[in-house]
Amino acid sequence: MSPKFLPQVTSLTHHFTVQLSATRRGARLARLLAERQLDDWGRPFEGATHVVAELASNAVLHGRVPGRDFRLRLKLHSDGTLRIEVTDARGDRIPQVRDTGGGDAESGRGLLIVAAYADRWGVDEAPANCKTVWAELAPDRGES
Repeated sequence: MSPKFLPQVTSLTHHFTVQLSATRRGARLARLLAERQLDDWGRPFEGATHVVAELASNAVLHGRVPGRDFRLRLKLHSDGTLRIEVTDARGDRIPQVRDTGGGDAESGRGLLIVAAYADRWGVDEAPANCKTVWAELAPDRGES
């Protein structure tokens, strides 16, 4: 193939993926690793660390299957959009935004926090009966 037919790469995307134990310690480590990775990329997204913390916590609390881990993936696109993905082992438990009533509930606000920081978020089916909860943050919304 001649050089004039080689595809041109026009957008550079940074990737980070780590598999962590589905424990409170694993969820905390997900947040710390995300902070460090984003700092290494020169993109200190304050909102992103809150989103990672909520999605990782949900994976541990609601998506845990004994003996199975969860995965954190960060993708920084050339336009500055950050995509956060957390994959857990419970594809049968789809997250839902709850009405917290009067606001006195001690839990149930995690997805409201995700929605507040993210421009878009959703849930995708993943292999092996798993699910991936994702959120995308534009650079103007996610930066501190």
